[in-house]
Amino acid sequence: MKSDQISTDREADLFEKAKSGDLQAMAELFLAYRGRLRGMVQLRMDYRLHRRVDPSDVLQEAYLDYARRFPRYCQDQALPLFLWLRQLTAQRLVDVHRRHLGAKMRDAAMEASIWKRPLPPVSSNSLASQLLGRMTSASQAAQRAEDQIKVQQALERLKPMDREVIALRHFEMLSNDEAALTLGISKTAASNRYIRALKRLKEELTGVGVSFG
Repeated sequence: MKSDQISTDREADLFEKAKSGDLQAMAELFLAYRGRLRGMVQLRMDYRLHRRVDPSDVLQEAYLDYARRFPRYCQDQALPLFLWLRQLTAQRLVDVHRRHLGAKMRDAAMEASIWKRPLPPVSSNSLASQLLGRMTSASQAAQRAEDQIKVQQALERLKPMDREVIALRHFEMLSNDEAALTLGISKTAASNRYIRALKRLKEELTGVGVSFG
């Protein structure tokens, strides 16, 4: 089955059924957000693991956590359901990094203070690849390599929080409210940061084959 968008009413209906112990409803809730969760894993997974770890394995581990912790989540619901699922998945991704990279992984970077909980920060390399899209011909590949350096340098000139808000809003497709909750800042601050960071990045990348669509 493919993951689909879910309406607020449908989510509420499935949630109530899942609370009552309906395992099918619980599975449908997770499936509805699986595509977005997979995108987060692909964006934040260290490039050294791309050929060694399947994002589906991370999602499977996250699902097991979800099934085990769902009753406790129902008691407080401190986060919206999707953000809670994203948090569980991110924690599993951190575990994967530690398991495969060990001492090679920089714990300080993985648990940067701007995040409330451990979360692999998106790298400038990953963001640059997403912005440049895919080029296949030899001439395009040569140009891509040159543009990749320019884009990474531009991204690295941004503050870590600004790179993160671009990743959350532009690539993970979080709403402004979701991004604010994730970063632990106000909605106004999240909106202003995104607008300013995106404007600056567009200005610096004028003439480079970057898609912001």
